[in-house]
Amino acid sequence: MDAKQSTISVLMFPWLAHGHISPFLELAKKLSTRNFKIYLCSTPINLNGIKPNLTQKYTHTIELVELHVSALPDLPPQYHTTKNLPRNLIPILKQALYLSEPIFSRILKTLKPDLLIYDLLQPWAPVVASLNNIPAVHFTIISANTTAFMHHLYKNPLVKFPFQDSIYLREYDKVDVSHLLNPSRENFGKEETQCFDCLERSSDIVLIKTFKEVEEKYMNSLSGLVGKKILPISLVQDCTNEDDDGGITDWLKKKEKASTVLVSFGTEYFLSGHEMEEIALGLELSGVNFIWVLRFPMGSNTSVERVLPLGFLERVGERGLVVEGWAPQVKILRHPSIGGFVSHCGWGSTMEAMKYGNPIIAIPMHLDQPTNARLVEEIGVGVEVVRDNNGKLDREKVGQVIKNVVLFDGEGTVRKKARELSETLSMKGEEDIDVLVEELVKLYVKKKGQE
Repeated sequence: MDAKQSTISVLMFPWLAHGHISPFLELAKKLSTRNFKIYLCSTPINLNGIKPNLTQKYTHTIELVELHVSALPDLPPQYHTTKNLPRNLIPILKQALYLSEPIFSRILKTLKPDLLIYDLLQPWAPVVASLNNIPAVHFTIISANTTAFMHHLYKNPLVKFPFQDSIYLREYDKVDVSHLLNPSRENFGKEETQCFDCLERSSDIVLIKTFKEVEEKYMNSLSGLVGKKILPISLVQDCTNEDDDGGITDWLKKKEKASTVLVSFGTEYFLSGHEMEEIALGLELSGVNFIWVLRFPMGSNTSVERVLPLGFLERVGERGLVVEGWAPQVKILRHPSIGGFVSHCGWGSTMEAMKYGNPIIAIPMHLDQPTNARLVEEIGVGVEVVRDNNGKLDREKVGQVIKNVVLFDGEGTVRKKARELSETLSMKGEEDIDVLVEELVKLYVKKKGQE
């Protein structure tokens, strides 16, 4: 049997967040053009959100599979996604997914895929797959630097990270990973180890959404820690959607080249009142044009006018555009009027900024974002706004960093390095996917040989 001529079926199982589902979908599209049949499994509310992205081209090669997670009192179906979900409900969503193992198991037995590609919060998924003789591959959308750093803390808590001069945590960053910083591991349970279990249970290879050109040394470090081959998957969304953008492009056309910053903190994080105030007043102090995308949790009774400082919108006038909810991020980043990106350094946004040559003003919030911000500084394509010892933002620092990167840098170091990296990345072809296909075919052949 020639594996390359056989259609290989793959069940993809991302975590229930748009920032995770989107790269899984992009990978599905790539594989679907290479003789793979893809089943993408998620909750109905998540699948409804991605249906518009599946054109007629993918009708026969990508099939959406509904996962009806366990019903919990505080989690009605509209909350079976992290999008707009209040932060206090995220642990309940994780619990609901954990309780859905039997449901997922039935899906696996019904579809009988040749391979499973799974995410970082489902360590039971590869176990279920193994019981059904299905090779399971972990695909993480977390950066290689963060994954290697956290896995090192997990495995070698008393040994310094090899790249600690570049990748480290400030005191106020440590809250999210305090359990990893305690060598005694007293409070370790399933919740604390699931990300690492996902890595360890992957079959032979681990897929990471990253650029090898940026993170090769961290990929190599991680490979040594987990004893598996690390494959970079350099997926970045293109701006193919030309739908109405609410006048954003028309507004940008009136601005000078590289004179404007995009300000956005992703779809999963909601700024505190203090953070909104300091960022707003920092933007005002910078004197730089800006598009600020502001998001609020589902059901919150608030608005842009209520949360911004009194008189802010009037004072900035035509210099600023505040958009509530959604904006076409890639389309904006590719516009010649954009000269910087004020970002939380979520990895997807960071890769988009790198791909399109935008200097980054890094304001990390939590989780993997602090280490991504350190990477951005290490490779010279951005500058971090450092908080005070209590983790509080300061408007003066926010304004000064924006001004330095956009107005004073000119054609200086940060902008030059961002442009050079963009030029390097623009020459990339499909080699990442070609290598991945070869590795997946190997797993498929190995599986067939054991049947």
